[in-house]
Formats: sequence, structure tokens, C-alpha cells
Amino acid sequence: MLNPIVDYIASIGIEGARWIEENVDKQYQSLLELSAYLPTDRFLTLIVKNALIAFQLTSKGEHYWQEFSEYFISNPDGDIVDFLRTSKGNRLYHNMKINRLERIENSVFGIEYYRDMNRLRKELELKLNSTGKTIFFAVKMYGYGARIVSKQFIPYPTSIPIPVDSRVRKITERIGGSDPEKFWQEVSYQTGVPPLHIDSIIWPLLSGDREILDKYRSRFSIPKFLSSLID
Repeated sequence: MLNPIVDYIASIGIEGARWIEENVDKQYQSLLELSAYLPTDRFLTLIVKNALIAFQLTSKGEHYWQEFSEYFISNPDGDIVDFLRTSKGNRLYHNMKINRLERIENSVFGIEYYRDMNRLRKELELKLNSTGKTIFFAVKMYGYGARIVSKQFIPYPTSIPIPVDSRVRKITERIGGSDPEKFWQEVSYQTGVPPLHIDSIIWPLLSGDREILDKYRSRFSIPKFLSSLID
């Protein structure tokens, strides 16, 4: 079912994805709140570090990023490891996640990466000796933060794949795809919408959050072949 989803993604486009990110995604709103309390380099570096440990969560991602924001608003000089140890939304695999943080302990991910987000991806892959969805997700969240502090919108690179989580996998299977990363890369190629922006377009459909869906529908209609996913 490639053609209907291609038509839908193309109709929303990059600017539509941007609207969803800035008006529907609660993770963006959490970062917007936090941005007023931290210097730019610290703000962006904490975002990257938190994104790299934001897997196997014990709460919804939207709630976890709100918890992250509230923690560092209250503790602007706080430590990311201390946050992890006390987090209600991130209770699993702490040793693995702390090991990951130690690999980038002294790294600073400043605004200079915003104009070359592929550079950020490559640097994270080198430092962590790995690749995959958490690194792709870290680039996405970094992009949110950099957009907030710079007040400039730079689209994500088309070469960075969609972070394949359970929501993305489910929607891909329901519309006839088998390999989510390849499927959405092809959709990106046909529409010109980068995969990280496609992620923003499709994830609200399986959010299970009525407020998110209502905001989404206030701007974009959901075609019948996708509405069956949420009804």
C-alpha cells in the first residue's frame, strides 16, 4: 500500500510535519519549557544524552520527557545519571544505560551540529560503537532543541532513517510494509519528506492520547486507510 501513504505524506509535507512537531508533540513542548532554564550547550547536550537512554521506558515517551524537563528545571546543575537513577519513567537496564552515558561523559553537543546533523549522527556512532534507532532518535531530539534555541528551522537530513519503535513497526505492518526502515526510506524518497519528519507525521496515530489526536485532526484529516488504526 505504498501509493496511498506516499500521497498522504506528500500532502502534509515538511512544513506540515514541522507544525505537528511544534504543536502536537508533547516532547517538543517539554523541551521548550526547559530551554529557558539552561545555557545552550548544556541544554542540547542533556537532550542528546537523555535521548540515548530513552529506550525500554516504563512510561510513555511523552511523559518521560516531561519528567526529564521538570527534573532539570528544578535541578539546573543536576547530573543525568542522578536523573536516571530516580526516574519513574526509565527504571530498566540502568547499568547498560549508565555505561552508554560514560562513553560520552565529556562530550558537548552544541549548536554547531545543527547545520550538519549527519555529523552528529556519525560522531555518536563512533563514540558508542553502534548505530540504530536511539542514535537516530537522539538526532531528532537534538534537532528539536537546536530549533528552539536558534529560532531557525532546518529540515532533518534525508539520509537519517526513521527510529523504528513499536509504534512505527505496528503502523508499517498494518499498511503492508515488512521492513519499516526500508519502507519509510522509500516513502521519503518518493515524497521528499525526510524520515525523521515522517516519524512526526505517523506517530500520533498510535499515541493513544485523545488530546494529541484532536490537535492533529484540527489541521489534518486522517484518511480511511489510516483511521482504522486508531478507531
